[in-house]
Amino acid sequence: MLTPNIPPQPRFRYPGAVLFAFRRDPLGLLTRLARDYGDVVALRLARQHLVLINHPDLIRDVLVTHHRCFKKGRGLERVKRFLGEGLLTSEGEFHLRQRRMIQPAFHRQRIHGYGATMVAYAQRTAQRWQPGTTLDVAHEMMRLTLGVAGKTLFDADVEDEANEIGAALTELMHLFNVIASPLEEWLERLPLLPAARRFQRARDRLDRIVYRLIDERRRSGEDRGDLLSMLLQAQDIEGDGTGMSDQQIRDEAMTLLLAGHETTANALSWTWYLLSQHPEVEARFHAELDQALQGRAPTADDVTRLPYTRMVFSEALRLYPPAWIIGRRALVDYQLRDYRLPAGTVVVMSQYVMHRDPRFYPDPQRFDPERWRPEQVEQRPKFAYFPFGGGPRLCIGEQFAWMEGVLVLAAIGQRWRLRLAPGQTVEPEPLITLRPRGGLRMIVEPR
Repeated sequence: MLTPNIPPQPRFRYPGAVLFAFRRDPLGLLTRLARDYGDVVALRLARQHLVLINHPDLIRDVLVTHHRCFKKGRGLERVKRFLGEGLLTSEGEFHLRQRRMIQPAFHRQRIHGYGATMVAYAQRTAQRWQPGTTLDVAHEMMRLTLGVAGKTLFDADVEDEANEIGAALTELMHLFNVIASPLEEWLERLPLLPAARRFQRARDRLDRIVYRLIDERRRSGEDRGDLLSMLLQAQDIEGDGTGMSDQQIRDEAMTLLLAGHETTANALSWTWYLLSQHPEVEARFHAELDQALQGRAPTADDVTRLPYTRMVFSEALRLYPPAWIIGRRALVDYQLRDYRLPAGTVVVMSQYVMHRDPRFYPDPQRFDPERWRPEQVEQRPKFAYFPFGGGPRLCIGEQFAWMEGVLVLAAIGQRWRLRLAPGQTVEPEPLITLRPRGGLRMIVEPR
């Protein structure tokens, strides 16, 4: 496969065993490969040559230093089936053009202005809860962050449609591995298969909602200063001076509305779970809220006054990163240490694996926000932690997510503590994002 030297490559008992292992337990497989074979591991998945890299320096080289040697992996084409050519999926000059036009919506000052909306939706959620009730916190966080995304980016209250959007998105997530199988070329020719029909229906439900938002804004002609107004009016003044088509606006709206809220909701869900399992951390988290806020609602200015809350959120993102794997396809032959990867090789990097590497995180399975004290952060290589990716494809909403995470934790944590409902097994479900499998049932207790 690789010349002149071949990276370590595991042997499997029968053809297709690696694909079966990946389908059954991708997190376990990647973790074992990194543990048993080190920083570079070669394997073949279906018809694709893959190389898994497990060192911050190698990840930095692929995502930053030599990023022009790569493009996103084959999975990108699969995600395009419901996100289209949005920021997450577009490539090359088109991606740079779209990012230039969208970037102003994510400037620091504008994100700061979103803080009041984030807190308002968190308080609305907290006020709806009742003491002693058992809730699916994963669903509650999805509803909350969807409301925030709809209001801040599109000045629309979509919280009432959260159940419909959530059901459609969950359907898409679970069908993704069916539609995106090694037999995908045949599945595309068989649109009457039940999975293909459900995938199309779920995508159509989301399209109806997004196109309705676009149509309502076009008919009103209002400039509300939000992202949707920017998308409708944007012109690529550094490029050809043209704007976006309706399809392009749909693709960007779909990407930011759905991909953005999904990842933050998962991160918040895992944070509540981890706090419930570590009462000493939870007590310190509550003490910081009480001391810094003195009973008032948090604001964007308070984010810097809540360093421990951010440390808690950082540690949850380490253990359960919503984006748990990244792939890049080599455009040219690429030298990786002593190995020369032929063009077309897919280089895979797993945040889930890297974030649990004992070389950089002693006792890596332990939930310990103290890892995020500045002096400890400085001692680690940058790409030992990359929950938002890196390089030119760094998530455009990273600062939005950090602010939302801290403010939502603060606004809800002021009023409630959450306890894991008895009798359930909590485990990650690695779909496109890392969700709690089957939701996360928790009991609401007043502080």
